[in-house]
Amino acid sequence: MNMHSETDAAAPEPSRGPVDPPSSAWTPDSAPFGRPASLHRRVLWLLGFVGLLATAVVGVVLASRQPEPVTAAGHTGHGGGGPAVSKASPVTLSADAARRIGVTFAPVLSESLAGEVRTVGMVVYDETRVTTVAPKLDGWIERLDVNISGAPVRRGAPLFAIYSPMLVTAQEELLLARRLAREVAAGTPDAARGASELVESARRRLMYWDIPAEEIAELERSGEVRKTLTLRAPTSGIVIEKNVLQGQRIMAGEPVFRIADLSVVWIEGEVFERDLSAIRLGQMVTLEFQALAGVARRGRITYLYPTLNAETRTARIRVQMPNGDGTLKPGMYATIRVATQGTAVAVTVPRSAVLATGKRTLVFIKDATGSLIPRDVVLGRASDSRVEIASGVVPGDTVVASATFLVDAESNLGSALGGMGNMPGMDMGTPAAGSRGAPPPAPQDMPNMPNMPVPGTPTPSPRGTPGAPAAPRTPARPPGSTTESPGVHARHGG
Repeated sequence: MNMHSETDAAAPEPSRGPVDPPSSAWTPDSAPFGRPASLHRRVLWLLGFVGLLATAVVGVVLASRQPEPVTAAGHTGHGGGGPAVSKASPVTLSADAARRIGVTFAPVLSESLAGEVRTVGMVVYDETRVTTVAPKLDGWIERLDVNISGAPVRRGAPLFAIYSPMLVTAQEELLLARRLAREVAAGTPDAARGASELVESARRRLMYWDIPAEEIAELERSGEVRKTLTLRAPTSGIVIEKNVLQGQRIMAGEPVFRIADLSVVWIEGEVFERDLSAIRLGQMVTLEFQALAGVARRGRITYLYPTLNAETRTARIRVQMPNGDGTLKPGMYATIRVATQGTAVAVTVPRSAVLATGKRTLVFIKDATGSLIPRDVVLGRASDSRVEIASGVVPGDTVVASATFLVDAESNLGSALGGMGNMPGMDMGTPAAGSRGAPPPAPQDMPNMPNMPVPGTPTPSPRGTPGAPAAPRTPARPPGSTTESPGVHARHGG
């Protein structure tokens, strides 16, 4: 047998046509992970499953966001609609919980609401006491007597000396007219009258140019033309603007100084539109200044501006104040307090009871069962401690007076959790009494797979289980031999 096998192995095999590829070459059936088409189908199936899952999640989210009609009782449903109510839900707090977060209560009162309107003002110049110095002729500043801003000046004090060819000509005309008047004084009355009118005309021209009467009298007395003439301050006050330097040329009408009389000042403030009904012309106000701590002054409203600022929704008011000692300086801030008269009887609550969210204004009412119910209100006038409620509550109700924000947060949280019960697949119901939750799902049987141990079953030893048939063993290959696929044997016919 052995010799026969060796002989057969050594004999050359006759040629049978084209040689088949060796079994070690790649074929579609010998891919390590299956055929490539099968892997492509698995990837497509996985992508399709992920897309379907994402579509389902988006559908659930969109379905949960659909608003449902709210009935008058506050319950959602798909039936007929009703008047919409607050999204906040009632809150129930125990006495210990309310005390722990600082919740207090106050009654709704019916009383006369008297208070004050308070606003911020600023000290400004009295516009009727501001003077601009603008020469009426061209010239050059030969001498500057007031050369700093903020310098105090008195009426008639010299401001500057100006040289102007027009002034020189006017002086010469005045002196010539006076000489002519002296010469014709012994002549006819008409000639004397004409010469006198000529003198008055030359003198009037200098006066119209704001040349002081003292300067003109000195000119007539001396009989000599002067190169420069001095312009003096037309009023007393403080130089708030100086637009000229010594030696500078100025044009007719050019402002060179601004002088403000600070013996009287204005305090201007802005009042909100809702408080305008409490402001009247001639009303006395109290003013407090940061620079004058502890000192309050009294003034009177002298003007209400007829226009409203469209951006800030405020109107300006003006208070006139005497300032003989000069302690009030323009630019100072002031607090304006306007006392308002008591109005008719109104329904009021503490200011701390009102919660303004930006879109709505509400208070929390304590009902007979102790629940805190949110209720929308309409506000009216307000004082330092109380605010008028135009609608929403009635006298005798009890409202939350403090920690309103915390109560509102608790109410919104309850509404949010209650709304989650309507989401598809979301069960927000309370478990039945005595139950500790749903039983755990029963384990599913898994069929045994080859060469995979099942939990809870003994693992066979390497030598096999006694009494069980032995697994077929793969014979060892001789060195150099190759493994042929069944298709190769079929093609060889063997």
